[in-house]
Amino acid sequence: MTNILIIGATGSIGQATRNYLLQNTTDQLTLMARHTQRLRSLDATRERVIEGSVTDPGALQKALQGQQVVFAALSGDLPRMAQALVAGMTEAGVERLLFISSMGIYNEIPARIGTDGNLDHNPVLAPYRRAADIIEASDLNYTVIRPGWFDNGSTAYQVTHKGEPFGGHDVARASIADLVMRLAHDPELGSRDSLGINRK
Repeated sequence: MTNILIIGATGSIGQATRNYLLQNTTDQLTLMARHTQRLRSLDATRERVIEGSVTDPGALQKALQGQQVVFAALSGDLPRMAQALVAGMTEAGVERLLFISSMGIYNEIPARIGTDGNLDHNPVLAPYRRAADIIEASDLNYTVIRPGWFDNGSTAYQVTHKGEPFGGHDVARASIADLVMRLAHDPELGSRDSLGINRK
């Protein structure tokens, strides 16, 4: 059993991961979001809820108490959120961070998939890259996760490492959740690495 904090628990990846962990583990989950009324059917024996923003130090410290793993699936000002996470986790003494970014931030998408999805051609990815750089410069035991476009299709998936060509365009939300589960239960898996994930 692992104590996992899911930040961004009401987003599509946060919800998919929450449900997957409830179904496939005995983990204790803390669900953090700005609008917690969107959370439904809570399991009172395994889940607790913290309302607030990751950029609110008080709310973040409250959420971090007793945690072993933080999974962040965020939207908004990602560099600011990454800085807040690094500072807050360092203060709380929580080392393991799993952070959702995006494919293309290292220009790793090959021509056969479509280089238009790379940072050099897609400035929308700039804050995703800045956030990843902030996390990689920290002392945390991080894994940056770079998914393709998510859907609810086939769950067969492959993982690539930083410096390797990205393997495909799409990936199922359940596949991302499965990778998060594996990373959360093995602190050496993907340690201080950036992992691409795509459908096989």
